[in-house]
Amino acid sequence: MKTLILSAILALTATIAAAEPVKVGMAPEPYPPFASVDAAGTWQGWEIEIVDAIFKSQGMEYTIVPTAWDGIIPALTAGQIDTIMNSMSITEERSKTIDFSDKYYNTPTVIIATKGAVAAPTAEALAGKIIGVQVSTIHQAYVDKYFGATAAEVKTYQTQDEANQDLVAGRIDAIQADSIALDAFLASDAGKACCELVGAVADDKAILGSGVGAGVRKGDEALLGSINAGIAAIRADGTYETITAKYFASSIFGD
Repeated sequence: MKTLILSAILALTATIAAAEPVKVGMAPEPYPPFASVDAAGTWQGWEIEIVDAIFKSQGMEYTIVPTAWDGIIPALTAGQIDTIMNSMSITEERSKTIDFSDKYYNTPTVIIATKGAVAAPTAEALAGKIIGVQVSTIHQAYVDKYFGATAAEVKTYQTQDEANQDLVAGRIDAIQADSIALDAFLASDAGKACCELVGAVADDKAILGSGVGAGVRKGDEALLGSINAGIAAIRADGTYETITAKYFASSIFGD
């Protein structure tokens, strides 16, 4: 009898655990048009809709857990969150610590500068300039490697928005980030007034990665498989492009 009761309790515990929502880590700072929180505290943006579609396609519940970007991988490995779905590029370095799903978008990396300040996205053109990047990103790693030796300074920021604001204020000469994320800034009144697109940087997949994917803890094959199945499902049934068309003029899935 005791054995039967114990078995029932264990089965119930397993069922409850299985039904717990997946904890999706997202940095709270705005990163339009991918993810941001409105005045009412509601998450919105392309990536939010894509995450929702991926989990719904698999019949899975999830909850977004605000997590500081520079601590988001430690939060995942410590079990505070179950996955990172926050425009994180799939790189060799990160893959040493966490596993990645298939990509769900891939866009170029670009340099934006104050008008007339930088002629090309090269080390020569950026020599002596102050370059701003978000801390703990692939862009910081890239700028440190390719532009840091000749730049006057590489200045890091906790959020991309802070870097954008310093560019508008003239405190830095240029910034590097994802092209789509910077499109919204360039389209703003402040961005149009002060700045211009210089161009895409030379590719380095070892640093810039091979697209954006969901990060999961090493060995979490069940969640990884579900996310991959969800990505494939929304690509196959047209949901991916339907959501994308609401935010972008063309597909951002990449090659």
